[in-house]
Amino acid sequence: MDPNQQLKNAFSQSLGIDGSVVYENLAYGSTQGWDSVAHMGLVAEIENTFDVMLATDDVIDLSSFSKAKEILGKYGIQF
Repeated sequence: MDPNQQLKNAFSQSLGIDGSVVYENLAYGSTQGWDSVAHMGLVAEIENTFDVMLATDDVIDLSSFSKAKEILGKYGIQF
């Protein structure tokens, strides 16, 4: 599975939303499923999916699907 689909699955599973609503501009607070509690679940799912440990600044900066891709790029994940 390609990294983009893996990330979409991580968002979908952790936020409890259908994968079809995961798009580039999906942002924190733009869906009822993405609140502060769900954010930590999303971080854990991303870390498990890509076998990385996000730095605190990256956890705070993770504000959208596209930002997640940018952050993961710093960890060698290519989209």
